[in-house]
Amino acid sequence: MGTLSSELAPYADRVSPRPRIYADANVPAGLVTFMRALLQWDVLFVLEEHELRRASDVKHYRLAQQLRRTLVTMDRDYLDDRRFPPDQSGGVLVINAPDERELSSLLTRVDRALFHPPDEPSPALPLEGRKLQVHTDWGRDGVQRKSVEDAKDAAEKTI
Repeated sequence: MGTLSSELAPYADRVSPRPRIYADANVPAGLVTFMRALLQWDVLFVLEEHELRRASDVKHYRLAQQLRRTLVTMDRDYLDDRRFPPDQSGGVLVINAPDERELSSLLTRVDRALFHPPDEPSPALPLEGRKLQVHTDWGRDGVQRKSVEDAKDAAEKTI
């Protein structure tokens, strides 16, 4: 028999079709409001939970996994696979942009690509066992096309 959260976690995915997010203390409060109000994400924000405010990164990482939530953060420390093994997570999304407006725009693209992909059912934890670091240009069409073209050019030069 496991903990209450581990026993109930499989049911959480069926109760709410909305993305389940664990936002750590590095995420601005205004962005959490954006995730809840406009993206309709189910967000647990650690700054709203007194006992979690000063918890360690390791505790946040483990708790996000136990609660079957994708950890959203601006803290690049979570990219360290030795401290935070990907296979022991519900997924980690490390976001980076210069201001809240750009962060909101970035999360809108993340929402469309990961949590509400066109013509596919939404997975409960699309990053489960994985990490994704995204920045201001991630998911913009022009950037994706240019990256593909650059990769093709590089491949042709090596042939």
